[in-house]
Amino acid sequence: MTGKQIRLVVDDERCQGHNRCRLLAPDLIEIDDLGFAHAKGDGRVPPEQSEKARLAVKNCPEFALRLETDD
Repeated sequence: MTGKQIRLVVDDERCQGHNRCRLLAPDLIEIDDLGFAHAKGDGRVPPEQSEKARLAVKNCPEFALRLETDD
């Protein structure tokens, strides 16, 4: 994924509100009033935040996060 723009995507149907992602990547994730995660803005991940984004994806117990590349 190096050199390409990556985007963090949250699957609303899978998210159960554990909020591990928010703890690991607070600059990339926001939590709604019900406690569910959403990617901030359009989900684009700045290069300096890419490792935090990957860590958040790996630590989601519901597999509700994924990274996509802009082609």
